[in-house]
Amino acid sequence: MKAKQLMMCLALFTGVFAGCEKANIDVDPDTGNGSAIGEVSGIWKRGSVQRITGDIIIPEGQSLVIEEGVTVIMDAATKPEIIVRGNLYAEGSQAFPIKFTVEEALRTPENKFGRLWGGILAAPSCAELLLNYTIVEYAGATTSDASTSVKQKLYKGKAGENLPALWFANVNGKLVVTNSIFRNLQEDCTYIEGGKIIFANNRFYTTGVTGGEAINLKSGCLADVAYNLVYSTNTNALKLSNSGDKSPQTYVVAYNNTLINTGWRRPTAKGGSIWVEATVRVSIFNNLFANTRFGIKRDTKAPEDSRSLFGNNLYYGYDQVTVNQFQPNNEIVAGSNDIIGTAAGANDPKFVNYPLDNNVNSPDFNTSWDFHLLAGSPALNKGRTGFTRHHAAGITLNGVLYQSPEPSTYIGAFGAN
Repeated sequence: MKAKQLMMCLALFTGVFAGCEKANIDVDPDTGNGSAIGEVSGIWKRGSVQRITGDIIIPEGQSLVIEEGVTVIMDAATKPEIIVRGNLYAEGSQAFPIKFTVEEALRTPENKFGRLWGGILAAPSCAELLLNYTIVEYAGATTSDASTSVKQKLYKGKAGENLPALWFANVNGKLVVTNSIFRNLQEDCTYIEGGKIIFANNRFYTTGVTGGEAINLKSGCLADVAYNLVYSTNTNALKLSNSGDKSPQTYVVAYNNTLINTGWRRPTAKGGSIWVEATVRVSIFNNLFANTRFGIKRDTKAPEDSRSLFGNNLYYGYDQVTVNQFQPNNEIVAGSNDIIGTAAGANDPKFVNYPLDNNVNSPDFNTSWDFHLLAGSPALNKGRTGFTRHHAAGITLNGVLYQSPEPSTYIGAFGAN
């Protein structure tokens, strides 16, 4: 009897130990500092440092909560992926943001386009994903046959793909990304294939080697996209599409965004600012385009839904080449009450601190720039309010309500200084 009990205890101990190997190991009970590989869930404690030494998976039906001030350091040697089959809640704060990054020694100009780890990849089983006051940087590695995402047929499910920093693919799911920063990435910052979605008050910069959008939406999305700053994406700031076979039809309300220098580093038909295609339905109001390549551009062979609405957008071009590309035609979409000049320098938005002659081909971002508006800006008091947005009543994630912000009477993401 004693021998049988001993064997049972040994088996139990072995099982517990194996389970610990799958999740956090060597976790300090006081600080919460630890390392992770394999399956993870639970809570990463406020202010802790988590070192990810291989691919991690949040299992279906389980959740990982990341508290404010957590630094998640991804191992650049193994280039891990974060696979979200359950739920992920990264709830930082303005004072203590969460950061997904690499070791400090690797945060160099040579690595400015990342590729040092995979990305946050949410499977169709992921019901809720939150990034609030969260920094995602140095991601976008290229998949191989050994990648977990390839083995599990996630994202595009094949080797040789440059991963987005964030992928979400549940048409019945909820995705909220607010007050966050995406930077130092190889290609797309986000690639979204369905869900109830809010992108608000985010910043996207220093991204895209040879391609990539800040926000790339496919079929199945009901999205509010507002008060985002997008600087010098390689391709578009927003790519809005209903491509794919998912329901519902993608309908995007994009308003009060500030777009700077986007599209010039990919001088092809799709390099620009906002691209609409494939029967996507959009309402695009109160956006400020400064030195972007093209205005709102449609795919003439597969245009947007005829119910789409455009208006109250402002365009500024430092030189005549840029201004000429804003002029409405069959490809370039004009809206009601748009502010579009015909001469270089017209409609100076009067930013508090930004050199309007800045090189449009430079992806480098200066965090001291201030895109608020000085008195006399033509963007003040020209915005439209009162239009319908999807999530004015809010989306509840992990018991917390997140609402898309109300539109403003000014144009752009930032009002008067």
